[in-house]
Amino acid sequence: MQWNKHQNTRKMPWKGEKDPYKIWLSEIILQQTRVEQGWKYYEKFIAEFPDIIKLAAAKDKKIYKMWEGLGYYSRCKNLIETARFISKKLNGKFPGEFEDILSLKGVGNYTASAIASFAYDLPHAVVDGNVFRVLSRVFGIKKPIDSTEGKNFFSQFAFELLDKKKPGIYNQALMDFGAVICKPKNPGCNNCVLRSHCFAFKNDLIDRLPVKEKKIIITTRWFNYLVIEFGGKVYIHKRTANDIWKNLYEFVLTETRTKASVNKILAKAEKENILKKDCYRLVSVSPFSFQQLSHQRIQGRFIKITLRKEFVLPRFKSVTSKQLSRHAFPRFINAYLERMGS
Repeated sequence: MQWNKHQNTRKMPWKGEKDPYKIWLSEIILQQTRVEQGWKYYEKFIAEFPDIIKLAAAKDKKIYKMWEGLGYYSRCKNLIETARFISKKLNGKFPGEFEDILSLKGVGNYTASAIASFAYDLPHAVVDGNVFRVLSRVFGIKKPIDSTEGKNFFSQFAFELLDKKKPGIYNQALMDFGAVICKPKNPGCNNCVLRSHCFAFKNDLIDRLPVKEKKIIITTRWFNYLVIEFGGKVYIHKRTANDIWKNLYEFVLTETRTKASVNKILAKAEKENILKKDCYRLVSVSPFSFQQLSHQRIQGRFIKITLRKEFVLPRFKSVTSKQLSRHAFPRFINAYLERMGS
């Protein structure tokens, strides 16, 4: 706590916040997102929706557009549902008990603990990646942090160490210490106030702790987007399946198991009645680009096509370039639109 008082210079716009709505918003944004990236989104949301009532009243389309680029869009869906639940069922009052907070859509034990301790000074330990790392290194804990046993152990141990009188300040200080000093790579051991007590430092195990038992398996998917135009408009639709980028918009998609030729893609589109033979013109084909997700690598390209005569594509709508900018797209597609100047 002395380090926190005299040496902690880490700044964040939500730090020290007592409004549960703002804390909840920051925590949802920071799920699977770095602080540096989430910062501007938090400020943008607070400026547009200063309270949960205003967020709940906004249209889905607007909220998704503001979330655009953050990824993990199920978080945005949960954000909307929770805001409307609190607005309608709880008269806009954020719940103040841990179990009630935990019951909210998209809120797990970590987020509930953060809200409970930061907003209400309830004695709940917040255990994130920074806390796992500090406790594992300082106390020499070799239990895998991605195992059920390990998570339960660290949660209980963190609770035992928690300053029950100032849980919010303690939790924030420990997370900040992990982010600023006890970093994953190149930690600041020379400036660490816990160096003389640190098991990992004494035993040269800094690079080995914390322990993870599971290896992430990355699957590669090949996305071939047909950018079909007619009369200055392009065809798009909303992704609705339980897959990546749900509720975001995209062009006509042909997914293949491996890299496929343009001719093969066009033939497949004709076979599926997406295109009609001799009724379209191939304009351009973009180079392949990729986007790395947590468990998937998206490889893809954009095949621009102009129709010679209009026909209806079921589930799709045609929009102008101006209307295009009002829809929320995955970052993969937005990168293409930026390159094209749309």
